[in-house]
Amino acid sequence: MIQLKNVTKYFKTQCVLDSLSLDIEKGKTTVIIGKSGGGKSVLLKHIIGLIKPDDGQVLIDGVDIVPLKGRAMNEVRKKFGMLFQDAALFDSMTVGENVSFPLFEHTKLKRSEIKERVTEKLKLVGLPGSEYKYPSQLSGGMRKRVGLARAIIMDPEIILYDEPTTGLDPIMTDVIDTLIVETQKNLGVTCVVISHDIKATFKVAYNVAMLHEGKIILFGRANDIKKSDNPILRQFVEGRADGPIKII
Repeated sequence: MIQLKNVTKYFKTQCVLDSLSLDIEKGKTTVIIGKSGGGKSVLLKHIIGLIKPDDGQVLIDGVDIVPLKGRAMNEVRKKFGMLFQDAALFDSMTVGENVSFPLFEHTKLKRSEIKERVTEKLKLVGLPGSEYKYPSQLSGGMRKRVGLARAIIMDPEIILYDEPTTGLDPIMTDVIDTLIVETQKNLGVTCVVISHDIKATFKVAYNVAMLHEGKIILFGRANDIKKSDNPILRQFVEGRADGPIKII
């Protein structure tokens, strides 16, 4: 579904992605882990075409999106839904208006059809009847769920999650993790999750990729990765200050 081939990205003199290659399996959830500031979100933005690499290819369904611009790039982006770290809701819009926004922008559906879809998606994320509330009236977890409803309103083939449980308490973190798992099962979509939450990673992941110093150093089934004796992974999973991962 998604292939990154020898992707390299510099910001000034800093190499953030270093000839990175990764295959993301269709219809499964892949979690990308790694230390904060290590390039995980940059990698995610390459997948959706918000950032272009200095070198390499990003293939979505076999099509290299790196050279695409304008309308061609927008057509590819319709395959995606994205849940941002802070949900990125419009504060001046109601929940219903936030969720329906992509439909008004990219479809010619009737208002009655849009309303029906919004009701369906809010029910799917556990927020039925919340259409007329404003983001300021919602808890952090509820805002994330509204963000997810908006991410799936166009029935995407791929959902990207950028640290979806950041800032949530352990109980709400588990609620969001469960929702990620259920959404993938119900919709059969390909999911890519950026995370540094170890418990969440092994709850939602089918595959896990570890990003370290610009490269994917480990990739495989979640259970196999969990048992790996790789010293970089072990330091990260166990949360130890001492080890090969440099503390800056």
